[in-house]
Amino acid sequence: MQFKDIVGQRDVINRLTEIIDSGRVSHAQLLLGATDDGSLQVALAYLQYLCCEHRVHPEGGDLRADSCGECPSCKKIAALMHPDLHLYFPTATTTRVTSAPKSDDFGAEFREFIAAHHALGTLDEWYAHLGIDNKQGMVREADAAAIVQALGMKAYEGGWKMVVVWMPEKMNAAAANELLKTLEEPSEGSVILLVGESDERLLPTIKSRVQTVRLKAGNSRRAAEAALAEQYAPLLVEWLRMLFKLKMKELSAQVDKMAALGREQQKQFLGYAQEVMRSCFLHSTAGLPVELGSGDQKFDAMFPQMVTVNNIEMINNALDDALFAIERNAYGKIALMELSFRLSKALKKR
Repeated sequence: MQFKDIVGQRDVINRLTEIIDSGRVSHAQLLLGATDDGSLQVALAYLQYLCCEHRVHPEGGDLRADSCGECPSCKKIAALMHPDLHLYFPTATTTRVTSAPKSDDFGAEFREFIAAHHALGTLDEWYAHLGIDNKQGMVREADAAAIVQALGMKAYEGGWKMVVVWMPEKMNAAAANELLKTLEEPSEGSVILLVGESDERLLPTIKSRVQTVRLKAGNSRRAAEAALAEQYAPLLVEWLRMLFKLKMKELSAQVDKMAALGREQQKQFLGYAQEVMRSCFLHSTAGLPVELGSGDQKFDAMFPQMVTVNNIEMINNALDDALFAIERNAYGKIALMELSFRLSKALKKR
């Protein structure tokens, strides 16, 4: 995640990069703002900038600085695979983890969730992604103990040891108390980012030990979704048309276009496709409006009816599997071609 990918929050971003450049990094910070407004995006871009080996300071524009996006550290953090980046978040029991849930049990799912929603997903959407029904997620004492342990070890790559706690207001009292000493006296080279929407439920002893950064309220998610639609809608619609014909020569050429996007853009594209399929499903089952943006009114009216209760699970599973494969460095063209066949089969099952 680079700062340039975030809609708005320029004043906050510029202040943060200036602090990093001056060498006055606070080891424990609380980023407060709605996820819709980019709080998690800012946190991830902040850490990428912190570790970047070739920071850039462009002339002109509204950003004073950004990460290069190309060095090994940038690529690892962008993929959420940096060995010194540790992510913690609310969890609950599921059909797979039936007792004592903790963040380490759901690392792959959380990375998929971030990729699918471009780090703008809400807490309710995270719970839906986990499939925990009406259960309330929590950051538990086991998570706090894992944080203490991770920060007590040497950095694998010799740089910063980084912890992100998403939704710290979901920490129970035992977890919060476990973290107090670490927040007050973090080990050398550690940075802890608490990324929350409200500090009202945080213990006063937590709030007194962190530097608070407040994001501006806005419509970052809506603006980001509009930007994704503008970037990917033509490619998606062209691909969807071909899934009905399955002419191999044309489909292969289309998959080549998608594979040429690069790994991070492929993940964005598939995340956008998931949102479109979800909107189509809500349109066909509940009559909610959906806009594909194909420029063809007949196609825009017809396609949403193809996503129904009979195939939405197959569609979601196919997209989830493709995201999972690409995140783990699978060959893009093979993953996308397999996805094409699975979606074609699912859409014909309506």
